[in-house]
Amino acid sequence: MKLTRELPRRDVIAIIISLCGITLLSWLYLLLMAANMSSRNGMAAMQIRPWDAGYFLMMFLMWAVMMVGMMLPSVTPMVLIYAAVARKSAMQGMPVAPTAAFVSGYIAMWLIFSLFATIAQWGLDKAALLSPMMVSNSVGLGAVLLIAAGIYQWLPIKDKCLHHCRSPVHFITTHWRSGSIGAFKMGLSHGAFCLGCCWVLMSLLFVGGVMNILWIAAITLFVLLEKMLPLGDVGGRLVGLLMFTAGGIFAFIGT
Repeated sequence: MKLTRELPRRDVIAIIISLCGITLLSWLYLLLMAANMSSRNGMAAMQIRPWDAGYFLMMFLMWAVMMVGMMLPSVTPMVLIYAAVARKSAMQGMPVAPTAAFVSGYIAMWLIFSLFATIAQWGLDKAALLSPMMVSNSVGLGAVLLIAAGIYQWLPIKDKCLHHCRSPVHFITTHWRSGSIGAFKMGLSHGAFCLGCCWVLMSLLFVGGVMNILWIAAITLFVLLEKMLPLGDVGGRLVGLLMFTAGGIFAFIGT
């Protein structure tokens, strides 16, 4: 984009390396955790581990790292544009917060989601709807989640949130705030729109497996393509039809 071309190359490289580094560390953590859970000792520990404060914190950390690893790639264009606008504003003598403040706000929104995801996992586990590998063992639950995700892809609220995610410049011009607190709030706002796009999709982790690395990667790729491809919104609706159909098949099998 034109705005990002105004950024010095060193700034672009620094931002991309930073985001890629955080993303890679997140995925490394997930890979190590998945490998540990897949081992015999790991599975045995998961089967007997009670939901105490320590286990809740571990699951929250898992969700938080997973959300960072899944969502940072798709927010990279937004971060670069924010950095370009911030630099231009600074050159005009306006007080501007560092790009890290914006990114921190964005991550904070997904940390909030991670807390609710952990609570949802606890509830499903208590209802005996999850296996030790954190995948739904209920055909009915899988059907409901798939159908809900398919319908959500066609709702106006999904379109509204996706528009903000697919139009970084529009978001910047309509939500700009100065200062560190303002940048943090902008990150929160943008994170809220991204959450509005993807929260139902994230529930599908309970269908394919919360620690199924290939399933996590597939959802991450879908989110990235839906936000960045020219016809990503149209493709998202088509995938929504497939989700709805798959949910219907699950429901039929379960009856």
